[in-house]
Amino acid sequence: MAKITFMGAGSTIFAKNVLGDCMRSKALQDAHIALYDIDAKRLKESRLLLDRLNDSINKGRAKITSHLGTNRRKAALKGADYVVNAIQVGGYEPCTVTDFEIPKKCGLRQTIADTIGIGGIFRALRTAPVMLDFAADMEAVCPNAWLLNYTNPMSILTGAMLQGTNVKTIGLCHSVQVCAETLLKDVDLDPSGFPKLRWQIAGINHMGWLLEISDGRKDLYPQIKKLAAAKVKAARKKGAKKFGDMIRLDMMRHFGHYITESSEHAAEYYPYWIKAQFPGLIEEFNIPLDEYPRRCIAQIAAWEKQRETLLGSKKISHKRSSEYASWIMEAMETDVPTRIGGNILNNGLISNLPANAVVEVPCMVDRNGVQGCFVGELPSQLAALNRTHINVHQLVVEAALEKNKEKVFQAAYLDPHLSAELPLDQIRALVTDMFKAHGDWIPRYR
Repeated sequence: MAKITFMGAGSTIFAKNVLGDCMRSKALQDAHIALYDIDAKRLKESRLLLDRLNDSINKGRAKITSHLGTNRRKAALKGADYVVNAIQVGGYEPCTVTDFEIPKKCGLRQTIADTIGIGGIFRALRTAPVMLDFAADMEAVCPNAWLLNYTNPMSILTGAMLQGTNVKTIGLCHSVQVCAETLLKDVDLDPSGFPKLRWQIAGINHMGWLLEISDGRKDLYPQIKKLAAAKVKAARKKGAKKFGDMIRLDMMRHFGHYITESSEHAAEYYPYWIKAQFPGLIEEFNIPLDEYPRRCIAQIAAWEKQRETLLGSKKISHKRSSEYASWIMEAMETDVPTRIGGNILNNGLISNLPANAVVEVPCMVDRNGVQGCFVGELPSQLAALNRTHINVHQLVVEAALEKNKEKVFQAAYLDPHLSAELPLDQIRALVTDMFKAHGDWIPRYR
């Protein structure tokens, strides 16, 4: 019987999705599921929901236990085979609010702030110490377990685990498996019209590249690019109807390939879009500033409505999703291989990116674990864009492992959005203000 520990189980809907997937797998139906969180109310709600889900779809086969607070963390982890990490350190308040409001004082605007930029850097700095504590406990009580990390910033936190601990870690995201179909829908093509759809993706998390997309042997990129260019050109006109993925499609026009992550993310990943000097771009490209705080507020309100329905129902249904976690566990348990898109150390898989970068590449999974597939060289322009993020990732990983504040400053200096908007002295002042505003959420740096 496998043991699956879910860190951050108070994320009730996500826990339901991942653990419901496990209950839908014959290899995992009788698993011991250990739920861990530091929020008693959210943990209690998740336990109630998962108990009912287990009864509804799994005939009660899974054993479910709950573990509250740091003094129960080792008990949750003891003997685990798989640890799913979905924590959010600092939550919406106070930390997400801090990530957005402090930068606004110097005129810096953001959309999501969970991957890179000043918000992504400080999200990493407050989350990495908690995950390193998890790692210390895992090394003590479940040294052979796999950590399946869903927490952002994915590349930085997965890098910190792989470079600073002995824990077997893979980073997982939601965007790879839906990327090709999303592109087809973006240009108003029906994915069902391409029965032999094939694609290849490689790069880094949230900036993976759709290197190929075809229907059998027919390359679909020429048709897609023609449709995309016309759609964006029409939407950019003043007064025209906008749509959600304008930046993604325009980046494809300039750099030749579609990216895995949405336009609201991509807007702050590059120096081209959110610019005080060109304020008209915000409206022209339909860039949703302050999008993540709005989502947080909406999600909190939505859960308040969902809570009564879900927790009040004794019969709960679940259809297995495309989330990679259960498929990874199933492959390791059964030795029946599966292919995923995972975030792992490069070590030459993408030959024109640094060896110690965390890259998102095709991976094969079986009883031997996760094996990354060789990609070779990315097109030069794509590798160059990836490296602008990897530079920041590597410095933040070093800063977090060494508690080195100077490396935080240097990471911020190199960030594409920050460096395009602010001079060095203002970036340094902003980083200083962010440390002060975060207070005890970040350990003391030298």
